[in-house]
Amino acid sequence: MKKLLLIVPLLLFTQLTFAQDEEESDEPKEGWVGTGTFSLLFNQAAFNAEWQGGGTSNYAGNATISYNLNYNKDNFTWDNTFLGDYGLTKVKDDEFVRKTNDRLEVNSVAGWEINESNWYYSVFANFRTQFAKGYEYDEVDVIDETTGNVIGEETVRTETTHFMSPGYLQVGPGMLWKKNENFKVNIAPATARFIFVDDRFTTVEGYEDGDYFRVDQGESMRFEFGASVTAYAKFDLVENVTFENMLNLYANYLEDPQNVDLDYTGKLNMKVNDYLSANFIFQTIYDDNAVKAFQVREVLGVGFTYKINPQE
Repeated sequence: MKKLLLIVPLLLFTQLTFAQDEEESDEPKEGWVGTGTFSLLFNQAAFNAEWQGGGTSNYAGNATISYNLNYNKDNFTWDNTFLGDYGLTKVKDDEFVRKTNDRLEVNSVAGWEINESNWYYSVFANFRTQFAKGYEYDEVDVIDETTGNVIGEETVRTETTHFMSPGYLQVGPGMLWKKNENFKVNIAPATARFIFVDDRFTTVEGYEDGDYFRVDQGESMRFEFGASVTAYAKFDLVENVTFENMLNLYANYLEDPQNVDLDYTGKLNMKVNDYLSANFIFQTIYDDNAVKAFQVREVLGVGFTYKINPQE
């Protein structure tokens, strides 16, 4: 864990340094500027009954929207980002359609420039949750009611999460370093963090404090106070290929401050033309409020992309 916490920021810093050597874009326009992208990716595999190589027919889809709404005026800057990501997959003979991705996130950082430098006094807010219900799946025996014998298995699912369970809200003052819209780091050493859950998950029989996202028995919210670091870097690798990085770190002063929460997303965008693109997304999360292990997801696909208010 400690090694990864050192490696990921180092990689991001290297990318920032590399990108600064490139030509800088024009000064940001004053007033409100909104840009974004919407993409829809599909994957499908099919096998007939005679196929001898193995495999199960399946299909999957993933929709992603990213929208930035930024304001610049004199020495004041206000950056807002909306991220939405949702994916489903269906495997032949599986009773349930399953989620492959579910993310809803809003980021907002306001900054006041210090002496015409790249540093700003800042206030930030970050909100994260999910769109739909999440489930755990288990295989259980099917019993013949007449004979009492096991005649097969079936899949049952148990709801474990849904919208705002969990939900995360972080707010706090800090210092923002901003080279331009594509390179910025915010440091907030006094961050309040709220974790919201549905109290029906914390009132089940046998529940012990902290079992569900560290929330106490019968409660629907957990409060933490700590330090937060967020970084964003986006640059061109080659023509029509961009690499976008988002890093979030958080340490809770009140409990186990050495267990730093990490959320890193790297997104490789490869443009085919104005409407077709290929994307590769890698995300890793470490949050011992949820599980004491790394969560990893990867998405690779080719699909439709639409630019919203392009500024080219």
